[in-house]
Amino acid sequence: MFDPDSALYTAAEVRELDRIAIEGHGIPGIALMRRAGRAVFEAARALGAGPLTVYCGAGNNGGDGYVAAALAAAAGLPVRAVAVADPERLHGDARRAFEYAREEGVPTHPLGAVPPPAEGVVVDALLGTGLKGPPREPFAAAIREINGSGLAVVAVDVPSGLDADAGRPLGEVVRAAVTVTFIGRKRGLYTGAGPAVCGRVRFRDLGVPAAVRTALAPTARLARWRALSRHLPRRPRDAHKGLFGHVLVIGGDLGFGGAATLAAEAALRAGAGLVSVATRPEHVAAILARTPEAMVRGVESGQDLEPLLERPTVLVVGPGLGRSAWSEQLLQRALGRGLPMVLDADALNLLAAGRFGQGADLGRAVLTPHPGEAARLLGTSAAEVQADRFAAAEALAARFGATVLLKGAGTLVAGGGDSQVAVIPFGGPGLATGGTGDVLSGVVGALLAQGLQPRQAAELGAAVHGLAGERAAARWGEVGLRAGDLPGEIAHLLSGTLPVEEAE
Repeated sequence: MFDPDSALYTAAEVRELDRIAIEGHGIPGIALMRRAGRAVFEAARALGAGPLTVYCGAGNNGGDGYVAAALAAAAGLPVRAVAVADPERLHGDARRAFEYAREEGVPTHPLGAVPPPAEGVVVDALLGTGLKGPPREPFAAAIREINGSGLAVVAVDVPSGLDADAGRPLGEVVRAAVTVTFIGRKRGLYTGAGPAVCGRVRFRDLGVPAAVRTALAPTARLARWRALSRHLPRRPRDAHKGLFGHVLVIGGDLGFGGAATLAAEAALRAGAGLVSVATRPEHVAAILARTPEAMVRGVESGQDLEPLLERPTVLVVGPGLGRSAWSEQLLQRALGRGLPMVLDADALNLLAAGRFGQGADLGRAVLTPHPGEAARLLGTSAAEVQADRFAAAEALAARFGATVLLKGAGTLVAGGGDSQVAVIPFGGPGLATGGTGDVLSGVVGALLAQGLQPRQAAELGAAVHGLAGERAAARWGEVGLRAGDLPGEIAHLLSGTLPVEEAE
């Protein structure tokens, strides 16, 4: 079902929505600009007291900034505008906004004519969503001046220098504390570099009817916890462990037993009825000592694994798997079984090597690559994956016929019979530590075992994993968070005992 409040759009799609609002619904462009300027002004006031410095470019982005400056002056607040584009060359609604600011007595200075701001709040109204390449001078200089001020910044619609579609920096980019975005949510604000430079994203529809946004079918959406959490089935009072599936974790080559342990613990905390581990014999005692709830078997070869594949309903292959001959044998046997599975870490690297997976049906599989693994699967570089994460996730889903969970800031989920890419707006830098990906694979495996479809399991798994990271970071700090801190938080979240704040 289409949810206009979760839809994510490209810049071109939002321009079309803007046109529909003006031409199809009779909303004057200047009215939208005044509403946008007010939203920016209110966001700036909420950031703190002190003078307001508004950096204005050309076009509607600059016009929004001039309206915000005019409103500040009308409220009796100290304000000045820095004109990075000559205001006398403005036209249309942007020109009218500048005239409004001039009427309210806003002092306007060319860039470099006054010292950079030393206090208060800065508004970035330089460049809008139409930017296609690196910001040119004098805009690049203005961006450096804004960032160099060290002050809190409100970005208008999108931080100047950020690709609004892909979330990649195009060159110099403003680092904002708050980004106020209008009409439709731009998908690049929520993934890649977007979360790092946007700060808190505040969406304002500017009074445009929801019917405008439903006029276009978006290719991406923002995942919502409330909707995702409904996928987890309620447990009957007469439940038994057989109702919730059996996850077999396959991994833990020599020296990597901890990865398989973390995946097993996560699967247990995420609700799997039974969890087994197939690993190197050397790791059995240690895993049992830490996780006695798991059934742990040592396997020397793919032949040893074969009888263990009879009972599980879901496989999690890859945590600590390695790339040895032992690893290859286990992956080959797992792929031949045709069970729902999660492929992670070295299972993906072996798949990328091209020796496995030919002819395997991965329609019920979830692939969970980070950008480096995604690049190997696609035969490209991690930088190219990060340059357009949406395209990379969709390409992987198409190539392997699987559901793909592309990890990173603003995790993406593609494929699985859904034409939209889901953006998971939870997580943080605390998750940038070894073992957190193993936890994620165990969670997704447990959700598959409980009857969720691969796409549902991937989205809910990524969401609860990200939220658990936020909770654990609040307790231990982002620097000291360990992967082992996550499973307990995951259990609380999936049990509905913790409140969740949705993205605006």
